Amino acid sequence: MYRRPPDAHDASNRRPPELTPAVAVSLPSYLMASFFPMDVATAAAGSAADPPADRALTASRNHREAEKRRRERIKSHLDRLRSILSCDPKTDKASLLAMAVERVRELKQRTAEIAQAHFFPTETDEIIVLPGTHNSVSDDSGSGPPAAAVFEASLCCEDRSDLLPELIETLRALRMRTLRAEMATLGGRVRNVLVLAKEKDEEYAGSESSGDGGGLLREALRAVVSRAPLAGGERAKRRKMIDGGGA
Repeated sequence: MYRRPPDAHDASNRRPPELTPAVAVSLPSYLMASFFPMDVATAAAGSAADPPADRALTASRNHREAEKRRRERIKSHLDRLRSILSCDPKTDKASLLAMAVERVRELKQRTAEIAQAHFFPTETDEIIVLPGTHNSVSDDSGSGPPAAAVFEASLCCEDRSDLLPELIETLRALRMRTLRAEMATLGGRVRNVLVLAKEKDEEYAGSESSGDGGGLLREALRAVVSRAPLAGGERAKRRKMIDGGGA
């Protein structure tokens, strides 16, 4: 009896195609789950459990490193503070901080004392002229009579480029000789502290004996402080006027 060959389209003879890696990659996940249900479930469980554990481990490690850096930074600051205060390296932190507070108080007190000495410039313009000791300056040879009165002058104002030239011209016109000069600048302000002596001159002998030299000096310094910056031509003209008036 003739037997018909099996039909290629017969469902009973169908076999699933061989699942190669290339084919497995191209298949969707839900289809892969039907082929490998246990493997997919295990992989999903592992992927869901590993990241939180890794994140916790990384966070713990970062925290330990940050804490270590913080302690090292504090230790370096304390060591530097010990070196500044010149104290024992074994001094505990509480005693070290107490010493630092005491040192800061001392420095603040010294700063206040320096400010009271009227040396650093202030925010307000001021002119101070005080009489010095009449016999504090003698003749250059040491054998002549003592020189004229000595004045201690202090002026505080805005710092400007023509301040010192104007001050020199004013003192020259008043026949004042500078014995000592100190200057301090801070924040665009300047203070000049001068020790001045009148030059010996017969023309000014009357003013020296009358004791009006301090008033004249104060008014001249007030004019210098209140004077605005001058241009080149006006400054040269004022120099000629002062020199001519003082001759």
